[in-house]
Amino acid sequence: MFFILNKLIILTIPLLPKFFVKIFANKYVAGIKTSEAIDIVKKLNQNNLSCTLDILGEHTKSKNESYAIANKYVDIFKQLGQNKLDCNISVKPSHIGSDVNIKVLSNNIKKLIDAAKKNNNFLRIDMEDSNLTDLSISIYRENFEKKSHIGIVLQAYLKRTEKDIENLDSFSNIRLCKGIYNEDKSISFKNPIDINKNYLKLLNKALEKNIYVGIATHDQKLIKSCLKIIESKKINKKNVEFQMLYGVPMDSTIKKLMSQNFKIRIYVPYGKNWYEYSIRRIKENPNISKYIIKNLFK
Repeated sequence: MFFILNKLIILTIPLLPKFFVKIFANKYVAGIKTSEAIDIVKKLNQNNLSCTLDILGEHTKSKNESYAIANKYVDIFKQLGQNKLDCNISVKPSHIGSDVNIKVLSNNIKKLIDAAKKNNNFLRIDMEDSNLTDLSISIYRENFEKKSHIGIVLQAYLKRTEKDIENLDSFSNIRLCKGIYNEDKSISFKNPIDINKNYLKLLNKALEKNIYVGIATHDQKLIKSCLKIIESKKINKKNVEFQMLYGVPMDSTIKKLMSQNFKIRIYVPYGKNWYEYSIRRIKENPNISKYIIKNLFK
């Protein structure tokens, strides 16, 4: 029954008014205002969970707006420092100027790195579709320093990622995820089994290079396989962490990983562009119908 409801809801949800989607969007999005997101981070920190904040949005078209978003992130770094929160920042290149020109993007990245250093924090360059892969990696490498305040995201479904890891410096810092964009089969793995196999291959390669890895997945079987690699290689648990999305139920897995002294980081998105992100999360969640039905009767 729930399988049929899931299919029906996934097909119908993009046609519904925003106010209806907002009913359950709050599960995945930590509010619209920065103050709301900061409150969520405080609660997660109280449960010994690290965080990363991301203002939802991408493909900013004007220079002024790109600078304004970067300045907002600078202010967030300041607030995180003042509140002594265990939370870093993740930013999409297209959100802070890559669609405008390389100079705007470069200036904003340097501004954010300076803010991260000033507040003893860390900036993660998020990865978007394959059109931005070269630029994102180039910006990262350009600003990389040993024990740096900057890291990057790499995607296991891209065939090029193995080479990208080979070209990274030792002691780099990556978030390794599967990838969500619809890429051509000529450059990406399409079969979930192939993606998982490549994920484990990439994790092996990164750990061999002493690269710090944020293992970003909710796939239970994949997590178990990652743990086997970490154990077999006798990897120091301070050189890896597991990363989860805010709102995706993983309580038992999180508790188990924490009991083994692994760091857990929760990706906490917020902002006025909550709708598009929520639709994507709903489509990805196979049990969303239960959540929606429960909220309808509240």
